[in-house]
Amino acid sequence: MKVPWLSPDWPAPPGIRAASTTRAGGVSTGPFASLNLGDRVGDDPAAVAENRRRLTASLGLPAEPAWLRQEHGIQVAEILPGAALARTGADGAFARRPGAVCVVQTADCLPVLLASRSGTVVAAAHAGWRGLAAGILEAVISRLGEDPGNLLAWLGPAIGRTAFEVGPEVRERFLSLDAGCADCFLAGRGDRWFADLPELARRRLRAVGVSSVHGGDICTFHDREQFFSYRRDGECGRMATLIWLEQAPDH
Repeated sequence: MKVPWLSPDWPAPPGIRAASTTRAGGVSTGPFASLNLGDRVGDDPAAVAENRRRLTASLGLPAEPAWLRQEHGIQVAEILPGAALARTGADGAFARRPGAVCVVQTADCLPVLLASRSGTVVAAAHAGWRGLAAGILEAVISRLGEDPGNLLAWLGPAIGRTAFEVGPEVRERFLSLDAGCADCFLAGRGDRWFADLPELARRRLRAVGVSSVHGGDICTFHDREQFFSYRRDGECGRMATLIWLEQAPDH
């Protein structure tokens, strides 16, 4: 069975491929139905392995994705073609050569893809609120060696503003970093707030000079048929957002 996926709507140059999965097209059952790609959520390892095999075959990937051990931090790993996958503890990945597939897993957190306009480097970041506040996007961008103005960004499916309820400490953390982000929070009941995770990411990207930012309009929480959502369901699977260089750019 061919795995369905979303294609980012962004002006990436030729030779850059990217995709974001839904929860459809796999063999997992129960709360992980059906294309769970996470191997640390309690699903049957054999089902996860088959789901990952289907993903690699359906997308025609040049190699197995470099699955990270995500920790809501700011570690960034360079992915090299043919290198052994060591389950690196990181929340960002980048690649400069064809044959290396960067990937992040999410189930409400924000996946962010980056690519240079020249088509020479690509990256993926796992940006939950903790990683975003800690500086995961800035950490990834600093590793790329590119003028941020020459980068493109795409924000994948994540929990939307009307569903992402947080405590006052989250709002205060972001305000301490960016006093202008108050509009990213809508007052809820009591001391609770609804946070606009994609807009917070856009502000962080713009602050470092990335002006070409796309996506960020798909909510995982409100679309049970298409997406896993940890905030909605608790026990659930993980989607994947991937990016890779298909071929060396022409010069």
